[in-house]
Amino acid sequence: MGIEIERKFLIANDSWRHGAIGVPYAQGYLSRGTGRTVRVRIAGEKAFLTIKGPVIGISRPEFEYPIPVEEARQLLLLCEGPIIEKTRFRVSTEDHLWEIDDFHGDNMGLVVAEVELRHPKESISFPSWLGREVTGDSRYYNSNLTIHPYKEWKSEGEGAVLAV
Repeated sequence: MGIEIERKFLIANDSWRHGAIGVPYAQGYLSRGTGRTVRVRIAGEKAFLTIKGPVIGISRPEFEYPIPVEEARQLLLLCEGPIIEKTRFRVSTEDHLWEIDDFHGDNMGLVVAEVELRHPKESISFPSWLGREVTGDSRYYNSNLTIHPYKEWKSEGEGAVLAV
């Protein structure tokens, strides 16, 4: 069984952007609820179907399968709610590879960094551009951003706590 173990953080400043190359992503959710999601994603010239189980601490079951890009485009039309659009950047530090998502559309202004770990208690060094940890905050789950996008947070006064 595949297990995803990750921590998620906001970004404190743009110093991570130096030399970072991004890949456009489009992703949608065929199913979400009761702790599991079925996602279709196009990442540049590749596409994937991903099934995730319920979160337990910072871990969750994850199964990901490559699919043809044209099929992914057709599946995106079947997704619930709007499609998440973002650019994903990969930034290496001395001990980990960070994935930084710069969101577009209704989530414009939200920039989040994730790091995948080998085990839940693995230590990480914190780059200077890293902000507040939001690992357990479900507002930052991509599947929830389709239901309650970041632009609505700002209109509700919630955006003030975010470091972008």
